[in-house]
Amino acid sequence: MAIRLGADAIGLVSFMPSGPGVIPDDRIAEIVSSVPPGVSTFLLTSRRDPETIIDQQKRFGVDTVQLCDELPPETAMQLRSALPRVTIVQVIHVVGEEALLAARRSARAAHALLLDSGNPAKTVKELGGTGRIHDWDLSRRIRDEVEVPVYLAGGLSPDNIVDAVSRVRPFGVDVCSGLRTGGALDEELLRKFVDKLESPFGVERNAATGGSEK
Repeated sequence: MAIRLGADAIGLVSFMPSGPGVIPDDRIAEIVSSVPPGVSTFLLTSRRDPETIIDQQKRFGVDTVQLCDELPPETAMQLRSALPRVTIVQVIHVVGEEALLAARRSARAAHALLLDSGNPAKTVKELGGTGRIHDWDLSRRIRDEVEVPVYLAGGLSPDNIVDAVSRVRPFGVDVCSGLRTGGALDEELLRKFVDKLESPFGVERNAATGGSEK
């Protein structure tokens, strides 16, 4: 459904300490094998050690690894070396000004950044799927200061996507909870989201959907 309605990528959520949309490992591999050419597959991982992340990628066959926890740039560089054909996306949780420093640091190693509204400092880490909006002005500053593509996530919905894209001007957007009803992806909400994303800008969108939607 997500691909049919225009998603450029689908997000496949492996184990997370909290949040919605987690998919069993065997189902992730099954979904990846069925995705048509031209649609990217993002593995959302909370793992921190490179060896485990590399093993996940090899088992699932995804073309993009999204690092949802805050990892040092050295980890991204290790992954790029071990997985030369895989895109590495580092999530930056925009909880304050420190996110700008983290983004500058991570942009030296990752292929792209994704700005989200989690909080890894909590006792039970929040690494996505919170449904919260963060400071879009700070997100725009990050987008303007780094030289890699920036995705925007965090509380996006059909009601605010035009404002969000107008203010931040991201490379792409990532949406999960804002398109769900009763825990499941809602076709009508997804259709409205894509229509809103396309109509005011007149440009090709970069949106993802599935466990999370880009």
